[in-house]
Amino acid sequence: MAEQLIFGVRPVIEAIEANKQIDRIYIKKGADSPHIMQILSLCQDKGIVNQFVPMEKLNKLTRNNHQGVVAQVSPIEYFEIEEIVETLKEKKDKNPLIVVMDSITDIRNFGAIARSAECAGADAIIMPKKNSAPVNGDAVKSSAGALTIIPICRVGSIRNTLRFLVENGMQLVAATEKSEKTIYDADLTMPTVLIMGSEDKGISKEVLKLCDITVAIPMLGKTASLNVSAAAAVILFETLRQRR
Repeated sequence: MAEQLIFGVRPVIEAIEANKQIDRIYIKKGADSPHIMQILSLCQDKGIVNQFVPMEKLNKLTRNNHQGVVAQVSPIEYFEIEEIVETLKEKKDKNPLIVVMDSITDIRNFGAIARSAECAGADAIIMPKKNSAPVNGDAVKSSAGALTIIPICRVGSIRNTLRFLVENGMQLVAATEKSEKTIYDADLTMPTVLIMGSEDKGISKEVLKLCDITVAIPMLGKTASLNVSAAAAVILFETLRQRR
């Protein structure tokens, strides 16, 4: 899937003001013109992730005259968390299953988890707006197209979102190898939010404090843990097994 890019100061401003689904905006390091300041202000108002990068990065994204700014348009449509919850309430014959990716920045892991989630029947994926893999063509390709099927929600605060889901009757299940409870001991037939953490740091302490239970995958080999996307697949399909 080819990247969808908008480049140039005025086109990027117009795209933001038109509420296009922008994944993130790359800006040349050191740029501080009035137009760049306007873009930064609009990003703050709209909750759009922006990143200062070397000129080489921008030139790699496009050979066109980008004027120091390139916007990456998302290939998917995002959903609001309230919209997702309302839709789930209408599915009275099915206990909801939502996957939360807490600071998973690797595109291939992100895409692989989305693929497993969709295959296992998860209802939605939640990701933070910041410190997360970009949802671009590579991510969609890694997900085998799953990211265009399963609803994706980007949120400013994972913690506030989790509190909202608890208020709507869902249990929070954190996947961590440090847990004494295994996935086979947990009741995953209930309305569940499965939280997966980053490869290097795992789930943040603030998020762990909110969780109802933590679960681990039993390991017999000498390797300390599974790759996060492999771990997600194991837990998702254990959830599917319990529910069937």
